[in-house]
Amino acid sequence: METEIEISEDAVLDGRLRLRQPLRGHRFGHDAILLAAATGACGGEHAVDLGAGVGAAGLALAARVPDLRVSLLEIDRRLSELAASNARLNHLDGRVRAYAVDVEIVASLTAAGFAAGTIDRVLMNPPFHDARRQNVSPDPGRRLAHAGEPGLLRRWIATAAWLLKSEGVLTLIWPADGLDKVTGELRPAFGALGVQSVLPRPTAPAIRVLARAVKSGRGTQMDYAPLSLNDEHGEPTEAAEDVLRGGNTLTIAQV
Repeated sequence: METEIEISEDAVLDGRLRLRQPLRGHRFGHDAILLAAATGACGGEHAVDLGAGVGAAGLALAARVPDLRVSLLEIDRRLSELAASNARLNHLDGRVRAYAVDVEIVASLTAAGFAAGTIDRVLMNPPFHDARRQNVSPDPGRRLAHAGEPGLLRRWIATAAWLLKSEGVLTLIWPADGLDKVTGELRPAFGALGVQSVLPRPTAPAIRVLARAVKSGRGTQMDYAPLSLNDEHGEPTEAAEDVLRGGNTLTIAQV
């Protein structure tokens, strides 16, 4: 019998979005909002959030883009249930639906009603710590969200390629020191790569990289001006506040 989990309800995007999430284990943060802000989308399209957790990124995207249909895919059933309740809480359940599925198994996706080459946008924040090389949390929810098995990024990108239409767009967030890995894994199926780095402050090395790629796309890599979260005094920058509180898009999404 599963034990009940304690839940908090937290304000996002300056209170325009409210999300219920576990008090312990993985909790969403800036990465989810940055991912949503880096994802360009239009009304009438269908976007899929892989590894959606409680739905932070996908719901932030749906809140920004009217008439966008969003599917939240999450392997943890309890998190998927919270994602569904968050869609209802924010009155987005008419066009946002959560699915408890394993995004790495095509049979799981097809059983949930998904088909190859039918999705306009995919966004994802895959687990990026290598469980073999780093100490990972003993909490199973946090471990599942942060620690991936070898080859996980390749498998998730393959799922995105399977889901997306030709010229469909994938957006992902990843540790900045792994950019070469990201570009290498994207190369077989994707092109027209766009990259935007996220810095903790203007003179510090990047901590995250946002990548946008087009299935079967062509063209050279486009690098966008980095986003600095804080200024040299440790105060949030206006640009970061516009995204994290104001819900504005990043320049990588404005194409």
